[in-house]
Amino acid sequence: LMLEQRIQQQFFESADLQYQAAEVLGRPIEQAAAALVAGLTAGGRVLVAGLGASASLAQLVAAELTGCFERERPGLAALALASDSALLTRLPAPQVFAKQVQALGQGGDVLVLIDGHAGDAPHAQVFEAAIAAAQARDMSIVLLGAGAAAALRGRLKETDVLLAVPHERAARVLETQLLALHCLCDALDVQLMGEQDNA
Repeated sequence: LMLEQRIQQQFFESADLQYQAAEVLGRPIEQAAAALVAGLTAGGRVLVAGLGASASLAQLVAAELTGCFERERPGLAALALASDSALLTRLPAPQVFAKQVQALGQGGDVLVLIDGHAGDAPHAQVFEAAIAAAQARDMSIVLLGAGAAAALRGRLKETDVLLAVPHERAARVLETQLLALHCLCDALDVQLMGEQDNA
């Protein structure tokens, strides 16, 4: 019974966070969708990057943009940046995304960064370098962060968008970031194709 209660408690904690995040993230997700629509409709691309478990989210959202989310539509130009060991053996770790942004990014593109760690210093270095590379390329940035995202918040410009999940626990943050990304995909579809009757 103790274990069952512990399991249920995780659902309750997650549900509480979803309610809290709905209020905090609603407007920023809308702003992020506007940034993606502006970039894509002007011929830009979306580059998505995450480390660790967040790398899986990056691959998922890139696939949902290039393929489809819930509705058939023309593919959108999106690409998940590599975060694998082949790159890490050839590059200093902090440069793993920055180098790819320098190689692939162009003015008008949007860089979506997914950081599931609240203030984890090694992660912060990787994202700081990627942000600097994107800014040098005149790209817009959407950052999905955790907690206060304090280490990275100050690196963003006013025109960039921060989605900070109000929690410190990595598992809860990841779950909420997935929901935020699905909200973003849905918002994109609505803006590009209009409302759907059975939505």
